[in-house]
Amino acid sequence: MGAMRGGPNIPTSVDAVGDRLVETPPPAAARTAPAHAADLLYDPAVMAAARKQLLAENGDIRSTAVFIDALEAGFGDSADSYRWSAQGWTGGDINRFWWKTEGEGEIDGKLHEVEFQALYSRAIAPFWDVQAGVRQDFRPDGEDTTHLTVGLIGVAPYWFEIGAAAFLSTEGDLTARIEAEYDQRLTQKWILQPALELALSASDIPELEIGSGVTSVTASLRLRYEIRKEFAPYVGLEWSRSLGDTADYARARGHDPEDTRLVVGVKAWF
Repeated sequence: MGAMRGGPNIPTSVDAVGDRLVETPPPAAARTAPAHAADLLYDPAVMAAARKQLLAENGDIRSTAVFIDALEAGFGDSADSYRWSAQGWTGGDINRFWWKTEGEGEIDGKLHEVEFQALYSRAIAPFWDVQAGVRQDFRPDGEDTTHLTVGLIGVAPYWFEIGAAAFLSTEGDLTARIEAEYDQRLTQKWILQPALELALSASDIPELEIGSGVTSVTASLRLRYEIRKEFAPYVGLEWSRSLGDTADYARARGHDPEDTRLVVGVKAWF
């Protein structure tokens, strides 16, 4: 009807071959105009600056965040302990600088270990980043260790938060860590978080009392209350078990390779 009245001859489903519309090349005139039509009416330099500003405000924003995943005290059969785990980043949606730190020690006792990581992070898919950098371990006994680090973090289907990393030390020791956690929202304020962590080693590391294979497993369940989105105290249970030769090292020191602890702490971000 439109063609009969002198309208444009636009392909429709009537002209389709099979399930596809007829594809025609764009008219030659379409390639003669500038890439941005506004450049025909305004100064191209002014429009280029405006497009750059629009990109900065809508998709290329530089921001910074800090997450205190755990700041807690633990109580169990062994000595009462404290632990922290925090991380943060600065950058845009694609490229970021990440830092991570964690450590633990005995309340009224010695510090066991401190770990710090500095990482370059790049988004490779929606919800997934690959990371690479260095990790430095500090120990009171002087057995400080430096590692090269490669890892992957992201959110799996059904909102499981996953983290996996491999560490190659300057001594040639290869270890790895796999973590998974999930936030089960019970109400708008109460959140139950199960978590699982596996530690692995490609070889025996006697000086660190670590055996080869899966060296330890840690499972926990924490219930937190969000006073605000940025601040939530929690209480929970954490079970850990050393495995294989790593458990033998623990027994040789007179320690139980299995431990269950009540934990109390806070989670925050800003």
